[in-house]
Amino acid sequence: MSKIIIYGSKDFAYVIKSLVEDCGHEFVGFIDDYNDGEFVIGTYSDVKTKYPPHLYDIVIAIGYNNLDARWKVYQKILVDGYNIASLVHPTALISKSCEIGNGVIIMVGAIIDTNCVLNDLVVVWPGVVINHDSIIGENNFLSPNSTICGFVYTEQSCFIGAGAVIVNHTVVPQSSFIKAGQVYYQKKLVE
Repeated sequence: MSKIIIYGSKDFAYVIKSLVEDCGHEFVGFIDDYNDGEFVIGTYSDVKTKYPPHLYDIVIAIGYNNLDARWKVYQKILVDGYNIASLVHPTALISKSCEIGNGVIIMVGAIIDTNCVLNDLVVVWPGVVINHDSIIGENNFLSPNSTICGFVYTEQSCFIGAGAVIVNHTVVPQSSFIKAGQVYYQKKLVE
């Protein structure tokens, strides 16, 4: 069991708080650099002085509206020596052949098939299916019930909307925004 501090304090942070508890970890509080609020234990500067990295892990709950800021926070926290915890809900089904990076969040009922790679800071919402041999780039958000078919490669900082389907052998370019329900297949094939 780890002691987890969540970076962020808005709606997404409350979802992550529940996931922290479902995974059997201890929720310590939220970091918010701009606002006070329920469970907020201070700014990141405050937390660095009161909660040392050898005793606490951090989970990043900055949402998809600012993926660049999310990535910068991740880099800053790593430099300061904190472990950015990965959270995997107990009901998620993940092949043993998969590779899961730092700070990955996998929620209720997600399915991740054989030989997949989820790079650092990927968020997999409930019901997502990632099929065999796919690579999900850093800092991607995969919304509820989206489907990633086989041999897909999503580059860094992509948003995949709810119910979207990425067709097999597709590359999704960096910083793509795939709308909810969209079937995405137009880009070049993976070689």
